Amino acid sequence: MRDTLPSPVVDGVTFALPKGRILGAAARLLGRAGIDTRALVDSDDRRLLVELPDGNRVLLVKPVDVPTYVEHGVADVGIAGRDTLEEQGRDLYEPVDLGIGACRLAVAESRDRPARLHRGMTLRVATKYPRLARRHYHGRGIDPEIIELFGSVELGAITGLADQIVDLVESGETLRQNGLVEVETVMDVTSRLIVHPASLKLRHARIAALVDAVRTAVASGDARKATGT
Repeated sequence: MRDTLPSPVVDGVTFALPKGRILGAAARLLGRAGIDTRALVDSDDRRLLVELPDGNRVLLVKPVDVPTYVEHGVADVGIAGRDTLEEQGRDLYEPVDLGIGACRLAVAESRDRPARLHRGMTLRVATKYPRLARRHYHGRGIDPEIIELFGSVELGAITGLADQIVDLVESGETLRQNGLVEVETVMDVTSRLIVHPASLKLRHARIAALVDAVRTAVASGDARKATGT
C-alpha cells in the first residue's frame, strides 16, 4: 500500500535524486509529501530521466553529482547526504534533514596495525573525502598524506597503502570481515533536501510549498516510528 497525500502539492518541479541505496526511501518520502513517485519506483533502473504523472520530473544521478545539478539550476531541488554536501562545500539551501540514509563517516584501521596517533606524526589516510579527512586530522594536530581512492577504500588499509581510512560506515560488517576496526566517528550522516537559493527566490511559492510538504512528511514518519505504527 502506497502512502501519498490526496493531491499533488506542486508540478513542474525537477528533482535530482541519487541512484542506489536510498532511492527507494527517497521515493517513499516524496510520495508521502504528495509527489506521484509511482513511475519512479516502477521504472527501469537504467533510466536517467523519469517524467512523473503529476507534471514533475526526476533526474537519476550518482549521489556525488546531485549537488552539481542543483547548483547549476538544472534541478530545482535534490536529495544529498550530509557527507557529500560538506565535502563539496557548495552554496545550497538545506531546509530539511530527511532522516533517511543514516550512516556515519568514520576512521578505521587494520586490527593488527593500530596507528597510535600523536601530534605531528606522519600518517597516510585513504579516503573519498579529502576535505573532510584533512579537517578531521588537522583538528588533532596531524597533517596527513591523503591518498584518494574511488573504489573500495577498505583495501587501502588491508594492503598497507594507508595507515587509516576515512569512509562511510553503516553496519560495520564490511570492516569486520576484512580485519578492520572503527576507531572514531567523524560525523553522523543523513540525507538532506537541498535547494538552490535562486530557485527558492524565483519560484518561491512552489518551492516553499514543496519544502513544507516534505517537512510534514518527515514529521509524520517520525511520529509513526515513535508510536510503533
